[in-house]
Amino acid sequence: MVPRLLEAGYEVRVLVRTPLKLRDVPWADQVEIVKGDLENRSSLDAACDGVDVLYYLVHSMGAAGDFEKAEHAGAENVAAAAALAGVSRIVYLGGLHPDTDALSAHLRSRMEVGQILLESGVPTIAFQAGVVIGSGSTSFEMIRHLTDVLPYMPAPKWVRNKIQPIAVRDVLYYLVEAADLPSDVNRTFDIGGPDVLRYGQMMNGYAVEAGLRQRAIAALPVLTPWLASQWVNLVTPIPRNLAIPIIASLQYDCVVHESDIDQYIPSPEGGLTSYRTAVRLALGRMRDGDVETSWRNSSIEGASSNPLPSDPEWAGHVVYTDLREKTTAAAPEALWRVIESIGGENGWYSFPLAWAVRGLMDKLVGGVGLRRGRRNPDHLHAGEVLDFWRVESIEHGSSLRLRAEMRVPGKAWLEMTVIPLAGGGSVYRQRAVFFPRGLGGRLYWAAILPFHSIIFDGMATRITATAAAESLDVSSAAA
Repeated sequence: MVPRLLEAGYEVRVLVRTPLKLRDVPWADQVEIVKGDLENRSSLDAACDGVDVLYYLVHSMGAAGDFEKAEHAGAENVAAAAALAGVSRIVYLGGLHPDTDALSAHLRSRMEVGQILLESGVPTIAFQAGVVIGSGSTSFEMIRHLTDVLPYMPAPKWVRNKIQPIAVRDVLYYLVEAADLPSDVNRTFDIGGPDVLRYGQMMNGYAVEAGLRQRAIAALPVLTPWLASQWVNLVTPIPRNLAIPIIASLQYDCVVHESDIDQYIPSPEGGLTSYRTAVRLALGRMRDGDVETSWRNSSIEGASSNPLPSDPEWAGHVVYTDLREKTTAAAPEALWRVIESIGGENGWYSFPLAWAVRGLMDKLVGGVGLRRGRRNPDHLHAGEVLDFWRVESIEHGSSLRLRAEMRVPGKAWLEMTVIPLAGGGSVYRQRAVFFPRGLGGRLYWAAILPFHSIIFDGMATRITATAAAESLDVSSAAA
């Protein structure tokens, strides 16, 4: 949304809980970044001050506890703050749903948030969209991974339900255009793409665009939403807390019931994007490493957000560390390129089976697992996700610090640093840091200690070897 609003000529203020996450995005110096939280009403009052149009693009799925209660409270706080500040328009993105009282928690919450905003006294446009197709979208990632992994798919009977997907580019178009709608418009609008499909057809449409054979799909009435969500949790990067409410919502047909938006906003130039075209565009952006945003980068409930203290022991922590250093003939630039491209499809340079098993164990206990991957194959920025880590800090060319988001009895970090040598070459420094929590944390560190020489030493050895080989190739090419 942000680059599109800037392109349309708007001044933009962005509300974020952790401003560090936006430090490296290309538009950071073109917007006003405000720190706040939907649970903190005073921060919302400050964020809404002087705002003309407020975009509400928030949900709390994936959080621990009662996400419906959290969403209700957040919407009420925003509605009150917007009304107090004299905001002229709220634009909200909710979900398509059937006309029934027996909705899933996800769809019910989306509908109730829209009602709160519509009743705020601030003119509100509440768009209701179905499955959004685009690189980084939760729904698209679920379709992609299920289809990629499973040549034969036993599935719940909801694979026969009707869905009206919409391309993310069309959603963004409607959101931007809504800022100019007349002030007396205060209502919901259904939006959807040109295709009405069954979920199974969406999976096989993806398979065709991805160059895969179409998948045989068997609808099984005994596969409950809860069981299906556990299966999705295991075979896709979608965590269990997010998979459960999404899967529960797929029990319903979610199609457009009215097209009144056409009376207010013309269709995008060239018409709405077909499902297959949207998939093709998403796959192209992923191949090019051009994924602007992703569900992966959302905050994980319960994961520590505190940075590593500069002197942990002085700060009163029990600290375990594993320090490795390797001197290499590789140029600092080559060593940094290897470090910044770590994880995702490139892997972790040591004992892949151990990393895979650790990721599976994390998934089984409701964690994020190893398969969140990375947004771009070559470049990282502060705040984004890297498998079951998050980039806590990055100084391009010199240092990378990752904070663990897997389930561990304590807090963990992994640092990788490049130290240039005066005579050429460089030193690679790698430090793992762990703050144990109670006896369980101490036992955990003791249990994995025997594997450190294999995993961490192997990482340091292979990272420096890869960088040295890359430097040699560059030197040979130059000669």
